[in-house]
Amino acid sequence: MNSVQGLLAASVISIQNSCFVYPACQNCFSRLTLGSRRFSCLKCGCTGEAKDASYRYRLSLKIADTNDLFDITVFGSCLDPFFGVTAENLQRYIQDFNQLSGETNTESSTRMLVQAVETCFIGKRFIFGV
Repeated sequence: MNSVQGLLAASVISIQNSCFVYPACQNCFSRLTLGSRRFSCLKCGCTGEAKDASYRYRLSLKIADTNDLFDITVFGSCLDPFFGVTAENLQRYIQDFNQLSGETNTESSTRMLVQAVETCFIGKRFIFGV
């Protein structure tokens, strides 16, 4: 991982994606390919059972300071305090909610999550390590 080279105080203008949690390889943090029973990492070749896949945060933002616009992506556990749970637990809550509500189309729960994240981040000022 790279170390922080500088700090940037900027406001969040928009959320760039609606997928804040992804199945991540425990070795290289790349996105896993999930099948019904197995997962695999295309980058390092790691494989395992799908139920054992771990999850990680990935939040892509458009931010602005007083002079410029930037596209940045924030990864990992530094987002735990903002979401209130680990990525692993958020994924579990989403799956449980969809299962308990009988939701076959996960679009509505995804839309609610995106709205909540937009409310928490858009228009707020943060200090980003870049």
